[in-house]
Amino acid sequence: MRKPKTRAQFVLCIRNEGCDDLDVRKVYQVIPDVDAEKEEYLRIIDESGEDYLYPAQYFLAIELPSEAVKAFAEPVEQSA
Repeated sequence: MRKPKTRAQFVLCIRNEGCDDLDVRKVYQVIPDVDAEKEEYLRIIDESGEDYLYPAQYFLAIELPSEAVKAFAEPVEQSA
């Protein structure tokens, strides 16, 4: 049986104490991680494209329109 495709999950950063690499009021994509969630952490993709664990209480889950989800999926061109 095929596993149903899950929609990408996004969160809004509302706190960043001790995490200078997070920007308050910025939207981040979440990578599902059941073990991290059990410990009240979220696996977040940062600007470098890498994922790291952060306290779940630093974020609010949000729903984005499909156009915004597509925009997050597109690679970002870096300026020189």
